Amino acid sequence: MNLSRKNRSLIVYAHLAPIVFGLGGFAASAVAENAVSPTANQSYSAALPATSGAAVLTDGELAMRVKGALHAAPYLYDEHVAVTVEHGAVVLRGIVFSDSDLFEAIRIADKVAGDRRVVDELSIERNGRR
Repeated sequence: MNLSRKNRSLIVYAHLAPIVFGLGGFAASAVAENAVSPTANQSYSAALPATSGAAVLTDGELAMRVKGALHAAPYLYDEHVAVTVEHGAVVLRGIVFSDSDLFEAIRIADKVAGDRRVVDELSIERNGRR
């Protein structure tokens, strides 16, 4: 059985999360009572801190954050998606395998990019055809 790195990581995290979060549950809930945390259905990008004028991301940092958010999405296969930042805009290139993957990739990139423009240059490939 040959699993991708992403699938292996998801399996490991699924088994370790209850152990790690179950042990310190009472202490953590008392400390984090007033903290705001992302809900279970929010993506990785929702947990990223908002950037202010003083903490502007470089193009490389933004590209890495978008790629990380795409990779963290549980139902998006991002292996064939390249992320670059050109002239201040986030550009998605490559292929996805369904309409929902296309919409999800754009949604995630838009959320992480904030006020930056997202350019979609993705192709949808179905059954080996574009």
